[in-house]
Amino acid sequence: MLLLRQFPLLFLIILLIELGATGCQKESESVVSIALHPTNANILYVATNDAVYKSRDGGGTWERFPSFSARRVTTLAIDPLLPAAIYAGTMGDAVYKSPDGGQHWLPHNVGLKEHVSFINQFVFHPAASEQVYAATTVGAFYSKDAGREWVERMHGMKEVHIVTSIAINPKEPAVLYGGTTGGVYRSDDGAAAWKKINNGLIPETELMAAMALGVNAIEIDRTNPDVVYAGTTKGLFRTMNKGEQWERIGQSISDPFISSLVLHPKEPSQLYIGGPAGIWKTSDGGKTWQMMNQGLATLNIRALAMDPKNTQTLYAGTNGSGLYRSTDAGEAWVPVPLKAAVQAQN
Repeated sequence: MLLLRQFPLLFLIILLIELGATGCQKESESVVSIALHPTNANILYVATNDAVYKSRDGGGTWERFPSFSARRVTTLAIDPLLPAAIYAGTMGDAVYKSPDGGQHWLPHNVGLKEHVSFINQFVFHPAASEQVYAATTVGAFYSKDAGREWVERMHGMKEVHIVTSIAINPKEPAVLYGGTTGGVYRSDDGAAAWKKINNGLIPETELMAAMALGVNAIEIDRTNPDVVYAGTTKGLFRTMNKGEQWERIGQSISDPFISSLVLHPKEPSQLYIGGPAGIWKTSDGGKTWQMMNQGLATLNIRALAMDPKNTQTLYAGTNGSGLYRSTDAGEAWVPVPLKAAVQAQN
């Protein structure tokens, strides 16, 4: 189990295979991805181990979309400028895209299909959302035409193959950070080339290792993009200078494994993390931390998302008891059942 906890992608693959083989969990019990509409708080998408769902009324009722892939969906993303466009990454079937809010899905795999087995994350250029980056099990990929064609962007990532997360600087979109199984890389030219930036993140004796540290999530401070947070298999780290030097914070958190991060867009001293120990929050930039697990039936958190229009509202996807929502900045959580979902009609 130590190996699985060090390398979350391996853990996730094995977990998905086991769930498929046993069939022991109900379809809504494991939520792997949450995507919130950028302007309409009533619209959200959720991926479970079995299906993709959409709600148009803030989680009151749900549509379950017909299966569009023989493989499970691993991540969802909404185009921030054209929110009817939805991207779905899968385990073994690469990328699917819907142009109409999930009613129809088409594969978008040119440049990907023969190589990519697992999509971990999508990230969009903030001013030109047709430019999309994908983190995958075989590296970072870039599309300049809204996913129609993809090209590999791995120059400089010599020691790694698995890219688990990507973040883009909202003020300087040419600057990106790539989280990998070998730490963090930064690109200053739109992912044309990458530089390893692991000082303080990985011991010097392990700096060249391809599987030294799994970086599950990266968040950039929108008010000061020099500040970046990395949620890893070995704790939470922060840099104040674009990754040139990292420091570990949050040592009081009971489990160092971090699966998800949410940073308040206007008050960067507020940060939420999720992992096997549930949800934790800091309101003072990481000096002190508080458990925020009231109402959660399962503490194993797979996904976190904050409503972009109402930052008091958050959603949490768990590995065991489905979807939860908080309307008071994480003080209390209530379940949002997916069981009443009806199948959407094409």
